[in-house]
Amino acid sequence: MGKTARWTIVASFLVVTMVATAQMQMTVAQLVGFIKSSIMLRHDDIKVAQYLKKVKLRDKLDDRTVEDLQGLGAGPRTVAALREMSQTSASLPPPPPPAPKPTVVMIPIPDSVEQKRILAEIIENAINYSKNLPNFICTQVTRRNIDPSGLENWRLMDTIQEQLSYFDHKENYKVSMVNGKMVNNVDHVQASGATSSGEFGTMLYEIFDPESRTQFDWERWATLRGRRMYVFNFRVPQATSKYTIYDGETKREIVAGYHGLVYADRDTGIVMRIKLDCDGIPVDFPIQNISLDLNYDFVKISEQDFVLPLKAELHSRSGKYLTKNDVEFHLYRKFGTETSVTFDPVEPIPDEKIKEEPVQPDRP
Repeated sequence: MGKTARWTIVASFLVVTMVATAQMQMTVAQLVGFIKSSIMLRHDDIKVAQYLKKVKLRDKLDDRTVEDLQGLGAGPRTVAALREMSQTSASLPPPPPPAPKPTVVMIPIPDSVEQKRILAEIIENAINYSKNLPNFICTQVTRRNIDPSGLENWRLMDTIQEQLSYFDHKENYKVSMVNGKMVNNVDHVQASGATSSGEFGTMLYEIFDPESRTQFDWERWATLRGRRMYVFNFRVPQATSKYTIYDGETKREIVAGYHGLVYADRDTGIVMRIKLDCDGIPVDFPIQNISLDLNYDFVKISEQDFVLPLKAELHSRSGKYLTKNDVEFHLYRKFGTETSVTFDPVEPIPDEKIKEEPVQPDRP
């Protein structure tokens, strides 16, 4: 309703402006922009034609441009006015040529030797990731969305806020709030429904563990949160995978293979994003699709920077029934016996924070 009203106000304002303006001068480029805007806003053909009679061109309008505007949807009265303007501007100089498109600077792809060196650095950092993590505590928020139709018309089912403590390389969860209300004695698995685990190192280790026999290939460059990224595609065969999927209703558990992309920071060689899709799921297994998008970011704890999970998005499908868990990590701080549980609600992480950005050339 608000969007329709807003467009009505804009259209009315432009019509009043067109009628009130007298003998306006335009370049052909400005004229073309005006006609395209009028077509998009569905301005009245007669009023647009009347307005064009008050316009004086600064350069030549050729027949080809008029035909192009007609093809875009300019009305018959507008086209007639444009043809008249084409005739009266025939003695004017032609429009200046369009500005050249910016030169696309291609970033060189690392050769095979350099790719091997880069991958070795990424593997070493991933294998040792958990060893370098401090003891900390943070707030984990899981927003569970469902769609029984299978069309991704998501409906928020519930929001679970938990206190996540990481001590001696082990994770411990304490559910503090459900749908904005404080709770006690609620189990983490029961509250979170479809869950993922391993964000704090296990996932990294299993992808890069030599025993997984993961195949890596260079994919492309990328930019994430303003930083240049190496991107490698990968595939973990089902035979060497440890990725388990458990269906609570049938009590069945399977091991799936998976493939996807890893993004590693060029300056540090640390993985900053993992995107994966499971494969090799038996056709008779209730859950047919699992995908995960896990983002990391730099976090300061006790004045020291660490790379820690930022947000994970877990998708699954069972028949037409879709689920989407948005899992966010907030308020990282040093773990201590005096650390109190946080009950304050937190704002969702904006999509821009995890959106991949266009690749830009290095600044000189």
